[in-house]
Amino acid sequence: MLAVLLFGPPGAGKGTQAAAVAAASGVPHIATGDMFREHLRSDSELGRLARSYMDRGELVPDDVTIGMLGERISQPDAAGGFVLDGFPRTLDQAAALDRLLAERGARVSAVLDIEVHGDELVRRLSGRLVCRASSHPYHVTDAPPAVPGICDIDGSELYHRDDDREDVIRNRVAVFEHETRPVREHYLALGTPIVTIDGARDRAEVEADLVQAVRGLEQS
Repeated sequence: MLAVLLFGPPGAGKGTQAAAVAAASGVPHIATGDMFREHLRSDSELGRLARSYMDRGELVPDDVTIGMLGERISQPDAAGGFVLDGFPRTLDQAAALDRLLAERGARVSAVLDIEVHGDELVRRLSGRLVCRASSHPYHVTDAPPAVPGICDIDGSELYHRDDDREDVIRNRVAVFEHETRPVREHYLALGTPIVTIDGARDRAEVEADLVQAVRGLEQS
């Protein structure tokens, strides 16, 4: 099983790049946010459990997220592997993911670390737009829609997320460095291949390097 983690700070482009890497590799792109939305939409047992925490203003426990992830990677399209985006965010989540994969005789194949720093992250996130229907991503200058304010794909309204203000962005990056950066070191200590990609370049260049890295894993 090819289990690839897309790693990087908020604004590094993980979601956009994960979709491209997954398509090139013939495995699904699994984003935890999408999993939550699907379970909530379908009113599944795990979705109802997650909603019970959310309705109380509490964080959804890691075991619920892992339950959703375990269900997702058990689906036929993930038999050959997956590209995971947005998880794990903490060392506890990394340990839970490792156990989940070990139960299937697998382990994390590689961590693709997209490096972007400082003001570039602020520029990217403060200009980000997402559609209300399916969270398709756009950017006011880097990737604008054909019609201002309207998603090219589903015609829904585009909006700025509340957490894409500069003060919030800088705090999110600080949280990433404190809570999520150690996940990279966890996998480095395990001997997991870490591929560092300069994410401040043109999106196509970054995508080409990521795809090449994954294809190298497939051939090894």
